[in-house]
Amino acid sequence: MQTEYFHYGLLVCLAIALLVAAFTDIRRRQIDNWLNAGIALAAPLYWWASGLSLYPGVALQLAIAVGAFAVLAGLFAMKMMGGGDVKLLTALALWVPPVPFLQLLIVMALVGGVLTIVMGAWHFMKRQRDRLAVPYGVAIAIGGLWVLGTQLMPDAAKAAGVQ
Repeated sequence: MQTEYFHYGLLVCLAIALLVAAFTDIRRRQIDNWLNAGIALAAPLYWWASGLSLYPGVALQLAIAVGAFAVLAGLFAMKMMGGGDVKLLTALALWVPPVPFLQLLIVMALVGGVLTIVMGAWHFMKRQRDRLAVPYGVAIAIGGLWVLGTQLMPDAAKAAGVQ
């Protein structure tokens, strides 16, 4: 029973970290390295609390994170994504299994598209000439929270025997 509480506690901490990432991205257009590092460094605790096996469980999570980082670093190099966004998504890839991670990316893309349209319209109405800066950490956080609420929390409830 203690492990289940720890498991839930880690998921709640991840949710709080995602909210902090969204808030700081809105305010400063920056997601702090200490926050991304905290999310990444807490992943092994989550793996342990989830009972994830070293192979293929942990190995698969690491592979997803490396693959996500490779693709996202390419987007960063093309100036299509910020560095904090790349690090946040890579850290999330350590927590989220493959299929839910794809769902996270889909939700993130949909929310990010709407966010970009809204921010672009606002930018246009204000007649601002500077470059549009979309706080994409908000879309990442919403995608992460959506996966937490629909995939990870229900799985944790089943493991704890709570229906």
